Amino acid sequence: MTQEQWNAVDRYITDLFIPPDPVLDITLQSSAAAGLPPHNVSPNQGKLLLLLAQIQGARTILEIGTLGAYSTIWLARALPTDGRLITLEANPKHAEVAYSNIVNAGLKDIVDLRVGQALDILTQLAAEEVSPFDLIFIDADKPNNPEYLKWALKLSRPGTLIIADNVVRNGTVIDSNSNDPNVQGIRRFNEILASEPRVSATAIQTVGSKGYDGFALIRVIAD
Repeated sequence: MTQEQWNAVDRYITDLFIPPDPVLDITLQSSAAAGLPPHNVSPNQGKLLLLLAQIQGARTILEIGTLGAYSTIWLARALPTDGRLITLEANPKHAEVAYSNIVNAGLKDIVDLRVGQALDILTQLAAEEVSPFDLIFIDADKPNNPEYLKWALKLSRPGTLIIADNVVRNGTVIDSNSNDPNVQGIRRFNEILASEPRVSATAIQTVGSKGYDGFALIRVIAD
């Protein structure tokens, strides 16, 4: 199997299951034009996020890592009209592009984009005593993933679904001697997750247009 074949299969899946969507196309185009890194989820992964949020019956979502708001839009579309999505972005330039995309998608009344370091904003959310989130999506800087998991658990309830992206990293996650802080952050995240009694979790390897990676799927089962 080659990257070319993975790309072709992703195009086949996208053509079958994801109708053309000018809003999402503009989101990707504006992100690329602004020089944002191409780290957004693929279309079929975005559809998966939407389906998981719908299956969950989510009314409140927390997203850690906005980038250009591509995944934000997928997730927000799963919410009812009185739902709420809070998304956190550290880079002001990325946030500016994301906000424009959120407005263009007609979601500014549902999406609350907060700009700043995620760990600082998560502390603020706890101080605000926001209600526990129904779904939390972690897709930000990987060295801080262990801390994001701790905060996700603080801001969740039994039944909350937590999804974490990029937990395989082209297979390098198995290298305990890696000097890459991203790999070490994910390894520590996985180790904490495996020993956490408040959750039931697994991780899935994926291949496709985003390369070889994977995601963790976590259900909170106890306070």
